[in-house]
Amino acid sequence: MRLDKYLKVSRIIKRRTVANEACDAGRVLVNGKIARASYDVKVGDVIEVTLGARSVKIRVLEVSEYATKETADRLFESVV
Repeated sequence: MRLDKYLKVSRIIKRRTVANEACDAGRVLVNGKIARASYDVKVGDVIEVTLGARSVKIRVLEVSEYATKETADRLFESVV
């Protein structure tokens, strides 16, 4: 699944266009490297998103095309 779509489905970023713009601006890192929106997300990837002063670092646990509000948090875990 594309990185921008994963960020939207997992509800880390609310809209796919915002996720796409964040990737284009270099604010999304996957495994420590700047990633494009077209990056293919895999289980085990560590994604770091920086928006403004807020930074979120997560590990991908599952890749799913759809997720409800209740199941979205099962797609990833926080990394310290």
